Amino acid sequence: QVQLVESGGGLVQAGGSLRLSCAASGIIFRRNAMGWYRQAPGKQREWVATITSITSDFNTNYADSVKGRFTISRDNAKNTVYLQMNSLKPEDTAVYYCNAREDYSTSPAYWGQGTQVTVSS
Repeated sequence: QVQLVESGGGLVQAGGSLRLSCAASGIIFRRNAMGWYRQAPGKQREWVATITSITSDFNTNYADSVKGRFTISRDNAKNTVYLQMNSLKPEDTAVYYCNAREDYSTSPAYWGQGTQVTVSS
């Protein structure tokens, strides 16, 4: 049973910070690239950040909209991926989803249930 559980969302003023967490179970964590996506009402789900698996040395990548403000990291001993969000803007308001994709897997990627982030102006 694969499970991804996000936490850490909430209401914050513009310029503030939040740290999201995603706890994974049922996967070999180090073999999975982990990512964060977000979806605002009426908009498509968009990619935010990725940290790759051990095969790619846990390299990080970011969407241009969050580069320099957000940091993705992982604690392989805890099977948890984090998203540190600083200098938040109202346009960051969305439901944030955790994603896991195993290297060379033929199975679909896995998703968490999402956590709401609301940034007030």
